[in-house]
Amino acid sequence: MHTAKQQALYAPTTERISQSAMNAFMRAAQVCSASPIEDYDALWQWSVTEPQQFWPLLWEFCGGIGELGEVVVDDIVRMPGARWFPQARINYAENLLRARDDADAMVFWGEDKVKRCLSRSELYDEVSRFRQALVAAGVRKGDRVAGFMPNMPETVIAMLAAVSLGAVWSSTSPDFGSRGVLDRFGQIEPKVMICVDGYWY
Repeated sequence: MHTAKQQALYAPTTERISQSAMNAFMRAAQVCSASPIEDYDALWQWSVTEPQQFWPLLWEFCGGIGELGEVVVDDIVRMPGARWFPQARINYAENLLRARDDADAMVFWGEDKVKRCLSRSELYDEVSRFRQALVAAGVRKGDRVAGFMPNMPETVIAMLAAVSLGAVWSSTSPDFGSRGVLDRFGQIEPKVMICVDGYWY
């Protein structure tokens, strides 16, 4: 059976490739590696053969906030079953909200209804306000917070506020039905439940 050769829809220029984050990371990897890293395949091979070097370098390159710990991987021969960064402690919200500028953080378009755009600084402020409300409601690390909410900016804001405190976030859409909601949220016994009074398709 003959198959036609696929033609690439897009190919970046040499200049664009040289200015890419991937290219910058490959240069950083080359400094750490004992063997040449000149292309993606070589980078992949290094990541597989030297994970104890690759992953901490990637963490540093990406500017991760948190405690990485001393152990990169525990029992690597077990797949599945290996434990990556078993000592690491990070907060998802802290890493996601570290930039506070006017760049777009969230663009929302509710079909034929609301259109909203939040900058990174606006998102940070909204999360901060919601976090303060959760603290006032007594939410602490390890508590569960449930969201009975549709796909909208406030849902993401509530999730980030909850996880910024170390709380566990669980959510379901309003079209789930009461039985499904009770089954899901009944298992986790949330301290706070956030919900809407209506929604549109």
